[in-house]
Amino acid sequence: MRAFVLRGNGEVGIMEKAVPEPGPNDAVVRTTAAMVCTTDVHTKRGAMTVAPDVTLGHEAVGVVHALGEAVDGLDVGQRVAVSGVTPCFECETCQRGFTSQCGGVILGAARFTTRGDGNMAEYFLVGHARANLAPIPDDLSDHQALYATDMLSTGFVAAEHAGLDFGETVAVFAQGAVGLSATIGCRLRGAGLIIAVESLPPRQELARRFGADVIVDHTRCDPVARILELTDGQGVDAAIEALGSRRTWEATFRVTKPGGRISNVGYHGEDPEPLEIPLEPFGYGMSDKQVYAGLNRGGRDWLNRIFRLMRTGKVDPTPMTTHEFGFDDIVKAFWMMEFKEDGIIKPLIHFG
Repeated sequence: MRAFVLRGNGEVGIMEKAVPEPGPNDAVVRTTAAMVCTTDVHTKRGAMTVAPDVTLGHEAVGVVHALGEAVDGLDVGQRVAVSGVTPCFECETCQRGFTSQCGGVILGAARFTTRGDGNMAEYFLVGHARANLAPIPDDLSDHQALYATDMLSTGFVAAEHAGLDFGETVAVFAQGAVGLSATIGCRLRGAGLIIAVESLPPRQELARRFGADVIVDHTRCDPVARILELTDGQGVDAAIEALGSRRTWEATFRVTKPGGRISNVGYHGEDPEPLEIPLEPFGYGMSDKQVYAGLNRGGRDWLNRIFRLMRTGKVDPTPMTTHEFGFDDIVKAFWMMEFKEDGIIKPLIHFG
């Protein structure tokens, strides 16, 4: 089979690999569609140590090709999706509800690429398959189902961790695919005022479409001052950091009111310096502000819940797809994601 890999010299490309064989609790999926994630770009830039020639990718859907002998409830030939994280759902940490930290290891459930091959290949292996594979409903396309695997999953967790009650105010910093998904999640959670911080017009337009009430362009004004102005100097009830920037991290503390919540979902691994908390808006440690960092939850039930939102028309994430490619052109798609060429937000990769 062909797989999209990270070479040992830090370059990406397509190489031949053997089709994986399932263990007793595994499944092998034949890929029909996938997406490139900015996390793949972070990996290519050395943000984490991975094996040479490891397969990239953690956003893919397909058809069951083979099942381990202990896997029931699934059939060969069935369309399925798998989350970007694959928890065991058996360990103490999973049982406590922190599934993305499976095994008591930070991001332990992020097994694709970091602990073995990812799923941007013609076939890929899924561990703990019964818990992690979700059949795709007939009335959802592969394109729609792909968004449940990571972007919506991660953005919705960010909105949940913001702890929004009906009518509350929230600021979402950055409107890439995860930030846009967080904006959708804030609307679904009943936020009364959603402020999206974004400078690129196409992303601003999508943010409005997905539920943002006000757009703050950080290239035209001080976003902190503007958000405080919009909230009569009080600040927002919650702020979401969806970029992974030192500046936006600090801004979330400056725009939240006392007792507010800060939900971080941005990846901060490319900057080796520790993140700093501005002391005055943090009340010198006594502001009653809560900080929550989280990731995709994973699992069949979580995917099914997101599928339900799409099936009932409450969510349509597909406008985030700005480009489409065949698998032969995946290197070009990756390059465009790395350098954010041509206004790309998410590229859809067709297999077969």
